[in-house]
Amino acid sequence: MLLTVSVPIFPYMFYTYIIQSEKDGSYYTGYSSDLDDRLLRHNTGKSRYTSKRMPWVLVYSEVFTTKTEAIKRERFLKRQKSREFYERMIASK
Repeated sequence: MLLTVSVPIFPYMFYTYIIQSEKDGSYYTGYSSDLDDRLLRHNTGKSRYTSKRMPWVLVYSEVFTTKTEAIKRERFLKRQKSREFYERMIASK
C-alpha cells in the first residue's frame, strides 16, 4: 500500500493588512504571519500604538508567500498616507 502525504507548497503565509478603529475610524497597516492572533493583540491592548483606539476590525488583507513581500507591501501602503487611497482599496476588494 502506498501512502501519500500532502505537503503544502508554501507552508507559511504572510499577510499585509489594514485594520480600522471602530472608535475613531482611523486606519492602521501592518504585516503578520498569523492574522487572527495579530488582530487579537491589537484588540487586547498588546500593541502600544493601537491600544488607545480599540476596538479594531480587519477591513483589508493580502496574502504573500514570503515575509519580504509582505513587508514591502506594508511599507508601500504606509507611504501612501492617504485615507482616500485606503478607502478605494478597501472598496475594490
